[in-house]
Amino acid sequence: MSEIDPQHLADRYIAQWTLSEAAERRAAIERLWAEDGIHILHPPAEIREIAAGLGFDHTTLEAQGYDAIETRVARSHESFVEKLGFTFRARADAVRLENVVKFRWETVSTEAGDVLGGGLDILVLDDDGRIKTDYMFPGA
Repeated sequence: MSEIDPQHLADRYIAQWTLSEAAERRAAIERLWAEDGIHILHPPAEIREIAAGLGFDHTTLEAQGYDAIETRVARSHESFVEKLGFTFRARADAVRLENVVKFRWETVSTEAGDVLGGGLDILVLDDDGRIKTDYMFPGA
């Protein structure tokens, strides 16, 4: 696997969620992700509880492939960046162990600059250094 700076990767990963232009988001996704990459979200507790109440034993959410990941990123951008005025930033704690990169991120108010939340991401990279699997834990 090529040399990957884990903090640089974390910063690029977070940047894809904040890009306003659809074509830029798609290009960023194709640079970052393997073609069959999968984003696996461990949703917040209230969503897991609703799903369990509806009879779902498996409460993770998944998006696989460029198109599905692009839809996921675009909808997140619409909900959090456009409507709520948030941005995201990677914390300066990214570490790499072989083909795994772990880092924390923050949700920030663009108006006040306050940190409103965040989470943890664990990225599994393929041999080309692209994201094969992304395990996202909001609120962690």
